[in-house]
Amino acid sequence: MDVPFELYVALRYLLARRKQAFISLISLISTLGVAVGVMALILALALMTGLQGELRDRIVGSAAHVYVWKVGGDGISEPEQDTRRVLALPHVTGAAPVILGKALIDSGREKAFITIKGIDPDLEGTVTDVGKAMQRGSLQALKRHSEDEPDGIVIGHDLATQLAVAVGEDVSVLTPEGTLSPMGIIPRMHRFRVVGVFSLGLYEFDSAYGFVTLAVAQHLLDRDHPDYIEARVDDMYAAPRISEEIERQLGGSYVTQDWADMNKSLFSALWLEKMAISITIGLIVMVAALNIIASLVLLVMEKNRDIAILKTMGSAAGSIRTIFMLQGLLIGIVGTTFGAIGGLGVSYVLDRYKLIRVPVDVYQISYVPFVVEPLDFVVVVIAAVLICFVATIYPSRQAAKLDPAQALRYS
Repeated sequence: MDVPFELYVALRYLLARRKQAFISLISLISTLGVAVGVMALILALALMTGLQGELRDRIVGSAAHVYVWKVGGDGISEPEQDTRRVLALPHVTGAAPVILGKALIDSGREKAFITIKGIDPDLEGTVTDVGKAMQRGSLQALKRHSEDEPDGIVIGHDLATQLAVAVGEDVSVLTPEGTLSPMGIIPRMHRFRVVGVFSLGLYEFDSAYGFVTLAVAQHLLDRDHPDYIEARVDDMYAAPRISEEIERQLGGSYVTQDWADMNKSLFSALWLEKMAISITIGLIVMVAALNIIASLVLLVMEKNRDIAILKTMGSAAGSIRTIFMLQGLLIGIVGTTFGAIGGLGVSYVLDRYKLIRVPVDVYQISYVPFVVEPLDFVVVVIAAVLICFVATIYPSRQAAKLDPAQALRYS
């Protein structure tokens, strides 16, 4: 196979030994610098993308896509009718009324503050993933089958561990809403039986939520009506647009909020961190590009006589320029290739075997996921090669401008 003249000379210079061993060493260091920079950048982007995606999926799985409130603060006065209205709207796949309130739960061994969520056991599974996340028991067990039985409660795995309770054991729940007496407000105490334990994988929910039926929540929290209606839509990424459409179709007495708006500050912070880390680690590639410039400048100085001879034999300035551009570009392509392969491989291993563990109560998740987005990967590869190419422009132009007579006279 015929190799172009410029590429042949570039390879000879790049792989030079003996007298040019030092220049070859600099070229090797430049290649390693590009590889390390690309690999580090891919790992950083994979980490932030995986973290953002994991939190998003768990938050959306734990909560609804859209929340519907009625203006006035009295709650949803006609929950069944309004739930049917919401469910009948385009793109809505599930709807359920909800009551929320704070309480203190006591197992007799430990105590904890929790959020009581009153739900319809038949509808909750259509708007959240709690039904799928049950480790023991079920949401249907919340329904009382006998007047002699205590009301049921479903709690998170981390909360059950903290309270040291299991399915079938009793707990007491104390709410600030109480009964008026001559001595003031007496907090309301209610006995429950744990009928299920769920694990959504999000510490915020698994450690601080308890699910009861709507009727029990109304009595426990002293509410006349559900607080709002949760809704799930067919496309979670279109939730902001669908939320606005739901509000428009329901009329001015209703307001809506979507999951993206409720968690805007969290995902804005994650995006900002992703950009900051990318820029910081991207400087490694810039340093490697400076090494390429240094190695090419040294090579031009070393090859003054060779360049002069090539020019006297008829090589055009463009060919000389191409030789040194190809040399720098080869360094960039080889380094980028090895860095990209290394980044993909390390990301896969770290994610597959969950090697980086983090405190679940701080980061909400137990390990750091690594997800390489195709677009991020392509952008990193193209940007690295482009930076390496730009680094070749100055040395190659200097080589092309070399005067053969002057070079031969002083060589």
